[in-house]
Amino acid sequence: MKHRFPLYLKIVLWFFLNLLLLGVVGFFFFAGQFGLDLLVSGPVAARIGVASEAITSELRTRSISDWNAVLESRSSAYGVKFVMFKDDGTQIAGEPTLLPQEVKQSLRGPPDRGRRWFGDIRFHSNTNESPERLAPELVAMPLHHSETSIVQPGTNSFFRLPPPSRPRFVLHTSGPTRYWVGMPVFLGDLGNGLPRFCTLLVVSHNLYGGGLFFDVKPIAIAGGWILLFSVLFWFPLVRGITHSLAKMTAATERIAQGGLDVRVRIRRRDELGRLGDAVDRMAESLHGFVTGQKRFLGDTAHELCTPLARIQMVVGILEQRADETSRSYVQDLRDEVQHMSGLVSELLSFSKASLAGPALKLQSVKVREIINQATAREARQDSEIKIEIDGEPEAIGDPELLQRAVANLIRNAVRYAGDKGPITISCTHEPETIVLKVTDCGPGVSEQFLQRVFDPFFRVDEARTRESGGVGLGLTIVKTCVEACQGTVSCRNRQPSGLEVVLRLKEARPVLA
Repeated sequence: MKHRFPLYLKIVLWFFLNLLLLGVVGFFFFAGQFGLDLLVSGPVAARIGVASEAITSELRTRSISDWNAVLESRSSAYGVKFVMFKDDGTQIAGEPTLLPQEVKQSLRGPPDRGRRWFGDIRFHSNTNESPERLAPELVAMPLHHSETSIVQPGTNSFFRLPPPSRPRFVLHTSGPTRYWVGMPVFLGDLGNGLPRFCTLLVVSHNLYGGGLFFDVKPIAIAGGWILLFSVLFWFPLVRGITHSLAKMTAATERIAQGGLDVRVRIRRRDELGRLGDAVDRMAESLHGFVTGQKRFLGDTAHELCTPLARIQMVVGILEQRADETSRSYVQDLRDEVQHMSGLVSELLSFSKASLAGPALKLQSVKVREIINQATAREARQDSEIKIEIDGEPEAIGDPELLQRAVANLIRNAVRYAGDKGPITISCTHEPETIVLKVTDCGPGVSEQFLQRVFDPFFRVDEARTRESGGVGLGLTIVKTCVEACQGTVSCRNRQPSGLEVVLRLKEARPVLA
């Protein structure tokens, strides 16, 4: 059996696939318009700035010989590589790194780089000197992790440098693929030929950057909210569509099983509403056709009973008066008439059971009595029938129809499997249900025909004659009688052999005083 994929799940997945495609297209569009700077802006830039300031503050308190160890430790902690370079491309600290030409060019920067640096500095002084004149004589002093104070010895002038809020540059190089983020840092007057201002490079093999470049948490939170909003927004629409389709599917399946009284009654003003109305009209039309056909069949069978009875009487008279030569022909005629009489009787029973459903008054029926009466009527001397009943079950139904259904099942089992082993009739309880089973040890039914054995005039073997089988109405009458009693009937093959027919009837609840 093929696994089915629910329609509502298809709609939701298709919606989110469309949303994902739009997100990817939008991402590449903005990345193409604004470059990689868009990726390291906002909280990402602040996170990189805090990390670079923490590294710079630690470097100021350590000797230059320890800088490589500091950068290596920070690289392991963040999952990226930190290296320190001068503007001319000379490496100061960190793992030896060969810079691509694009990175070297970005390190040099524009000609007015010094002025850009001082553009972010807040200058406080009791003199009128400019920051550009005072800067060469400043000594750096760490104030705290988020700010640096630069004072001039012997004066009251000082500067406050906030931590870098954005990278100097962001680059992507290939062969091999690397992502480079250059953060401006202030080292102060450390001597040893080191500049006061240099660049801390953050190097990553991928765009994720150990979580420093790309933070999954806000995206996951945003995606979760989008998912929740989309589900709540789309659920009423999808639920309405799938609920209507489920009702129509159940109705058409019921119609296919012969329940032509079912109605969908979907109150919608769209195509699904029109489809539901069409299903209702189809069921109503089929109900009229089938009911008229069954009524016509019953009337015809009823009308045939009288002439058949007269023919049987005449054949009996002929058989008494025929000589030895003609008596065999009369006997053949008698057999044909009896066959016709049995067929008409079966048609009449089928028609009565089919038409009795709506006007039938159901009552409490003792199942044990029904089984005993049907067994006494249909059992043969050479057939072994076992009866297994728990307690004294009572079911809702019509005594005549239930007895006819059980009798037909016993007759069918005796005819096809009476000499193959015992025929077992069992009755058990389920919640609010009486389950009656008739099982045999015969050859069973081929799986491909198992669901058609209740169809009118259906025969498993098309070559059967009246000597090898009936007219094909026995199980149909069983199904019609049981459904008229608001029950269900099904069958399955037993292992290693045999057929089991299961009747499920509503349990009669005792009336409380």
